[in-house]
Amino acid sequence: MPDRGAGHAHRLYRHGHSPVHGLPPHTELAAAFLFVLVVVSTPREAMWAFAVYAGLLALVARHARVPAGLLLKRLLIEAPFVAFAVLMPFVAEGERVHVLGLSLSVNGLWGAWNVLAKGTLGVAASVLLATTTELRELLLGLQRLKLPPLLVQIASFMIRYGDVIADEMRRMRIARESRGFEARGVRHWGVLAKSAGALFIRSYERGERVHLAMVSRGYAGSMPVIDEVTASRAQWSYALTLPCAALVVCLLGWIL
Repeated sequence: MPDRGAGHAHRLYRHGHSPVHGLPPHTELAAAFLFVLVVVSTPREAMWAFAVYAGLLALVARHARVPAGLLLKRLLIEAPFVAFAVLMPFVAEGERVHVLGLSLSVNGLWGAWNVLAKGTLGVAASVLLATTTELRELLLGLQRLKLPPLLVQIASFMIRYGDVIADEMRRMRIARESRGFEARGVRHWGVLAKSAGALFIRSYERGERVHLAMVSRGYAGSMPVIDEVTASRAQWSYALTLPCAALVVCLLGWIL
């Protein structure tokens, strides 16, 4: 089992020693993907099924020792989708009903419910995955699941150097503020544009230096596999409990 404390730490990850934290990353990725796939396949009319899905995710969060407040706070990331769903009953066509004096589309109401229910469950599953799995381990899991190596490398570089660029932006902002600069209107956009251009040039030059350093150390288009992550049959069974239970609910949703 790889060291959970090693690698690139990220803000979404919450350190813990729960059974969910101890699962190999590729089993967690497979479980989350299959769960979302089952949720999307569920008929929107089976409202009770989505309540059961929410209960299943709540059980996972409890086993992972993820506080409910933290999970709800991170679900705010779907706010733009919620706004889109709220507008659907007003702009969709078809049969209409009147609710509190408002004329709403029936198809729009079903569409809004579909987006909200399935979107929220998908985001919640993703949040739980990110909360219990380090980014570095997610990349190892993607490798284990045979994702194209080039895509894994691109994701790895984005993760590793995203923070580098963010730190560079922070230093440039501090430098501007130490010289008395404060963006207050359109007239200051020129300075911000020049800063953005300088950031692009610095990032490009740093990327070239990193690439030359990698080539000089033998890089030939593929990254070496440092940690060989494996999973036992028991770990696979534990991880797939969530999507299997969801699949039963989905089948009942189509039958009932």
